[in-house]
Amino acid sequence: MSIKQAVANAVEHLTDHPSEARYRDSVARAVLRHGLVVDVTGPTGESVTTDMPPSIGGTGSGPSPGWLLRASTASCVATLIALRAASLDVVLDSLAVIVDSESDDRGILGIDVATPPGPLSVKVVVQLRAGGADVAQLRDIATWGAEHCPVLDGLRRSVPVEVSIEA
Repeated sequence: MSIKQAVANAVEHLTDHPSEARYRDSVARAVLRHGLVVDVTGPTGESVTTDMPPSIGGTGSGPSPGWLLRASTASCVATLIALRAASLDVVLDSLAVIVDSESDDRGILGIDVATPPGPLSVKVVVQLRAGGADVAQLRDIATWGAEHCPVLDGLRRSVPVEVSIEA
């Protein structure tokens, strides 16, 4: 089944059955292996291992959680752009999404309580080409993708977060 058909089927189904659109996302379970190395697994075998750079006590053996946030954002935006392009019968010749952010380590280390521990800003750069599509259409597709990316939305919007401690 094509991406366009799969999206059309999903839209039709959820339009007809709106109660099925809302759900709990699959969990990610992080377990400290040693030092700052953390293994993260999902319910169907997904896995990733993170570590911090040596400058903060890690070994640099894997990506940092912050890098995974940027990677997740880049991948999500690229995916939504590809979905939109396919839905509009635009064949992308190339697509790259670059995400960077600015941070201040005084926040993560608790040195300055006025400094947030997370990113201070995030920049998303979309590079795409498609034969037969004009620049305005490509901009519209890229904008739609960025506006509908759930990861980027989670960065933009204040999302309620509940933290439960079981000691």
